[in-house]
Amino acid sequence: MPANQSSHPDLSSIGWHDQPWPSDLAETSFVARVIAQHRVGYQIHDGQQTHTAHPAPKFLKATVDPVDRPAVGDFVVVVPGQSLLIERILPRRTQLIRAAAGERHRRQVIATNIDSVLVITGLDGDFNPARIERYLLLIAGSGATPVVVLTKADHLDDESLADAMAVVKARVPFDVPVLALNGKSSDSVATLLPWLGRGDSAVLVGSSGAGKSTITNTLLGEQRQSTNTVRDNDSRGRHTTTHRALIQLPSGACLIDTPGMREIKLTGEERIDMGQFADIDELAVRCRFGDCAHVSEPGCAVLTAVENGSMDEEHWHSFLKLRDELAIASESAEATLRRKTEASRPHTRVLGKRAATDE
Repeated sequence: MPANQSSHPDLSSIGWHDQPWPSDLAETSFVARVIAQHRVGYQIHDGQQTHTAHPAPKFLKATVDPVDRPAVGDFVVVVPGQSLLIERILPRRTQLIRAAAGERHRRQVIATNIDSVLVITGLDGDFNPARIERYLLLIAGSGATPVVVLTKADHLDDESLADAMAVVKARVPFDVPVLALNGKSSDSVATLLPWLGRGDSAVLVGSSGAGKSTITNTLLGEQRQSTNTVRDNDSRGRHTTTHRALIQLPSGACLIDTPGMREIKLTGEERIDMGQFADIDELAVRCRFGDCAHVSEPGCAVLTAVENGSMDEEHWHSFLKLRDELAIASESAEATLRRKTEASRPHTRVLGKRAATDE
């Protein structure tokens, strides 16, 4: 057994995998997992019980990238004192990140150390295959496995449900599972259990009103998460989940419920040629021109596939939109990095002038 681990509770119940154990762990320190983040601090779980902890002062500095601060799902080293202090974050196996809302380019951690991401979409006014593609682009670089979950399947007849499933399957990679279920039915929700075994960690993402909290309650077998009805005009709900929280399920899995996302911004680090757009990348090698943009160029194999119906036209439109957005996000990320680099450089000219004046 790794050093110091014998004196700590079993962490496998809260998602610890076969990860390197910190060899320099002090006798009084311990490892725990962040299960919730609040304005005044964090909730952590040590494998047996929940504690309140605060971040070390170094995490509060304005110069620290938000991605480098503790997030829900992190395993952290905690130091006892007047209050429990999160001293450092252990290396993350996986992390799901998006760009934060607003004009400034800032990255935001959705969840870390997760095995799967359950993309929840309602089969009502919330149904939006293009949004599913956007989620999958974010997930592709996270290290986690995506699963598309279509909720409110009980609202549709068999033919309409089959049509909706066909639309989604035509827009996502063949190896991405697409499930349709009734979030209020325990038998229906049981189809998620292959991704929710003991020690597994999953995160729910989707719009408000898509059914994330309903699924969580059904998996728990109790009404723990607040739920609300959705608006008739667009099937959107209010934010019933107000913060990210890791919940232990009876199956032994850890499920992270998240607030609904109104905006799913790319960070600029995603790969457009991976995942659901790999088919376009494969076709691109047949284009007449090596720098083909797949918009109006002659001899474009992608346009030919769209015209002959072998590629879904909306899938192509989504690719163009996300590709352009990714390029803009990448430029913003590079500009932000340049500003940080310049700000960290010593002002040699100013110092030189000051030194000359002193002489």
